[in-house]
Amino acid sequence: MTDLSALETKTRNWLKPYTNAPLGHFINGQRVDGDQNRIVDVTTPVDNSALGQMQAGTEADIDKAANAAWDAFQNWRAMPGSQRRAILHAVADGIEARADEIAHVESFDTGQPIRFMKKAAIRGAANFRFFADKAPSAMDGQALPTDTHLNVTTRMPLGPIGVITPWNTPFMLSTWKIAPALAAGCTVVQKPAEFSPFSAMILAEIAHEAGLPAGVLNVVNGLGEGAGKALTEHRHIKAVAFVGESHTGTLIQRQTAATLKRIHLELGGKNPCIVFDDADMDRALDAAVFMQFSLNGERCTSSTRLLVQDTIYDDFTARVKDRIANLTVGHPLDPETEIGPLIHPTHHEKVLSYFDIAKEDGAKTVIGGKRHGDTGCYVEPTLFTGASNDMRIAQEEIFGPVLTAIPFKDEADALRIGNDVDYGLTAYVWTHSMERGLRMSKGLEAGMVWVNSENNRHLPAPFGGMKASGIGRDGGDYSFDFYMETKNMCYAYGTHTVPQLGKG
Repeated sequence: MTDLSALETKTRNWLKPYTNAPLGHFINGQRVDGDQNRIVDVTTPVDNSALGQMQAGTEADIDKAANAAWDAFQNWRAMPGSQRRAILHAVADGIEARADEIAHVESFDTGQPIRFMKKAAIRGAANFRFFADKAPSAMDGQALPTDTHLNVTTRMPLGPIGVITPWNTPFMLSTWKIAPALAAGCTVVQKPAEFSPFSAMILAEIAHEAGLPAGVLNVVNGLGEGAGKALTEHRHIKAVAFVGESHTGTLIQRQTAATLKRIHLELGGKNPCIVFDDADMDRALDAAVFMQFSLNGERCTSSTRLLVQDTIYDDFTARVKDRIANLTVGHPLDPETEIGPLIHPTHHEKVLSYFDIAKEDGAKTVIGGKRHGDTGCYVEPTLFTGASNDMRIAQEEIFGPVLTAIPFKDEADALRIGNDVDYGLTAYVWTHSMERGLRMSKGLEAGMVWVNSENNRHLPAPFGGMKASGIGRDGGDYSFDFYMETKNMCYAYGTHTVPQLGKG
């Protein structure tokens, strides 16, 4: 039996360097204090007890960090890509060396089960390695000749980037943004989510110890309306990459407009998992349950709407119910746990509110539908059936271990329901018909579609959504399209006729 008290003690010991005083910022290569009068408590959702405190960064703190990033940019952009590659590989080495620490800190801080956080830390290292290897070719372009001219393209790093990261898998998601920005030759100011600030400081220290020059990666903790707003509006920040919910994305879009910043918004989702009656039912069942209930359902790519053909609806949803009944809800540091507590009491209350909303709208709660236990931010894994797509549980992003099952008649009906939401991040289609899979993936309004698969991430492939799910793409050269400017240089062969004016 797992000794949870020992694991908690071990994790709190790892946290001590960041909790023995209110956590400040990392600016220009060192940890610094900000305004000690602006303090925010950081808790663990296991029992809502204190983990530590965080200094809420101010406009002055952002100004210091942005100036440091601006000053460091010229040298970092001029560094040969091969040298940047070596440093970023050293960062990946440092992440792997501290992967167990990162995983436990994030698990205890966010409530995500340790079984997923261990993989998240290693994936963060993989992100750094992937983009490290692309650093030497980041500026590569094309030769585009005509009969009279030679056009040559290249890419140039944009400048200091503001990176605002979420609380669900904060370490791994931050590396999706920071690694390509650094590989491109940009510098970074990161504002982590206030609910989960510790792993960002760990990454900044790892990067500094790996040889990343001072000022290239800076971290300012704080709240969205304070540090976040100051970051999006700062004159030295040339672009903002944000991961979070769609309403905040609209605020960032407004805040960056005055300075014409480039923005990359990775926002919410209300993604359909569409199961036709000719699908491999066992594999579809595995994927549907995994994609909605892994990571506590707190993931933008979750298959939160389960669309099942009416000929198999009752049988398939009964099997889903049985699987949900077997999910293990427990302490996030326990290796056996499949569902941990939600991130924070505020979010916990939001998710719980949808249980009454479902009843009001006429859906049936076949399992779950209430708080789990008396302490912490636990929710029972939940399945709603008898739902229609116009219900709030089908239209609004709940972001928890809550699945809504909706029947459909045929392919046209599935496509109509699948697209009938404001979001367009991902979709999942299960069918043995190749032709149907092609038609559905073409017709679905989603930035990513998986046919006969759960979310399987390939780093060179584009990641991003349509509609209210965001703007821009991560992955491979798609990342460099955001963090770099494309420049065209045109050279004449001296053979073309130059137009003449004023010669009489």
